[in-house]
Amino acid sequence: PTTNTTRTSLQHIVEIHPVSEVLISAKEQLEQDILQPQDVNTPVRSPKDDRSEELDKGKFTATIQNIIHADSHIPNQTSLQEIAEIHDLGEAPGSEVLPAAEDFQTLDSSTEDDEAEEPDNSTNNKYMRIRKCHIFWRYEFGPKLGKGGYGYVHAGTRCKDGLKVAVKIAEKTPDMPYIRVVSSLRLPMEIGLTLMANKGPSDPHIIKLLDWQDNPDYYVMVLERPMPSMSLFSFVKLRQRLEEGIARHFMWQVIHAANICCERGVFHRDIKLENLLVNPDTLEVKLIDFGCGMLMKDSAYVTFNGTEMFCPPEFDVDGRYYAKPATVWSLGILLFVMVCGYYPDDKDLQMISKNEWSKPNLSQECCQMICNCLQPDPQQRLVLEEMQLHDWFMVLRLESNIC
Repeated sequence: PTTNTTRTSLQHIVEIHPVSEVLISAKEQLEQDILQPQDVNTPVRSPKDDRSEELDKGKFTATIQNIIHADSHIPNQTSLQEIAEIHDLGEAPGSEVLPAAEDFQTLDSSTEDDEAEEPDNSTNNKYMRIRKCHIFWRYEFGPKLGKGGYGYVHAGTRCKDGLKVAVKIAEKTPDMPYIRVVSSLRLPMEIGLTLMANKGPSDPHIIKLLDWQDNPDYYVMVLERPMPSMSLFSFVKLRQRLEEGIARHFMWQVIHAANICCERGVFHRDIKLENLLVNPDTLEVKLIDFGCGMLMKDSAYVTFNGTEMFCPPEFDVDGRYYAKPATVWSLGILLFVMVCGYYPDDKDLQMISKNEWSKPNLSQECCQMICNCLQPDPQQRLVLEEMQLHDWFMVLRLESNIC
C-alpha cells in the first residue's frame, strides 16, 4: 500500500473504531518520528554488539526470581521482529507463520543499497525504516472484538499474506510486572507467559502468539484468530447448557491445555468460559488470555488475580493456594457451568463436598467428576495430571486407543 493509504487506515481505526488513548498517542508519536526524521544512518534501535546470547527457540524459561517491575525497565519499542534480526535468526520464535526476520533483514539491506545509490532520499528511507519496524504498519485493523481491564482486542489482517489475526493493545500500569524469558530479554508478564506457553511443539489447544511489540506506555500482541470461532461462554449461552458428550469433548481439550501450560512453567490462573475459544464447526477449543497468569512455583500464592467465581475456597479461608489444585477447582466450576447452565450456589457446593450432588440428566461418572474437582479441601481433589484418567473420560480413551 502507498504511504497515504497506510496512514489513512491507521486514522480509520482511531476515528471509526475508537480505541484507548494509548493507541492514539502511539499513532501521534509514530507520525512525529516520520515527519521529523533523524539522520538516515541512525538505526531505529542499536543492535547488541555481543551476539553470544543466542535466542534459542527451545529455551523459553523463567522463574519467580526473573520477575521485574515496570519501574526498573524502560522498553524501547522492542519487538519480536527486532529480536529475530539482532540474533540472526532465520525465523522469529513463537510462531510458524510469523513474518519476522526475513522482512526486517530485507528492509535493512535494501535501505543500505538505496542510500548508496540515492543519497538525497534520506527522509523516505527513514520513513520506510520506522514504518517497517513499528508493528501497526504490518496489519490492517478491523472492528473491535472485545475490551478488557487494560485494553482492547481488534480484528486484524496481516498485510503480507492476508492472515486473519487478533490484535491486543494493552495499556501499562505503574506496577505491571516484567519477566526475563530469554537471556536478558525482558517482557511484560502477559507476553512472556504467552511465549512460554507456545514454546516447543505447537499445541492446537493454546492460542498462538504471532507477533508482539513492547513500547514505553503500552504493548501490542498479535494472536491467531481461528475462523470461525466464538467464546465458550457464547456457545453455552446459545444452548443454555451443553449435552454431556460435548462437555466431555471440551473438558478433555481444556485439561490438556492446562497441563501443557503447567509443564511449560505457566500458571494461567483464569481458565473460564470467556477465555476459551470454540470452533463451532470442529468443536476444537483454544485457551486464550494469559493476562492474569503467573509463573509456576512449588510454594503457595498469596494473591489471587482472576475471576471471583473461579477462586478456590482455600484462598478465602487461609489466604493462600497452590497452582495445580486451584486449576482443578476452576476446571470443576467450568464443567459444572457447561452441563448445568449456571454457577454452583452454596447449597450445590455443600452437597458436592459430601459427594452427594447429582443431576437427573447427568451420568453418575459426570456427577462424580464434578464432586472430585470441587472438594473444599485441595488435598481431596483430583490431581491435575490424572484428570484424564477419570472414568468419565473412558469413552474418549477407548476412541483414541490410549486406554
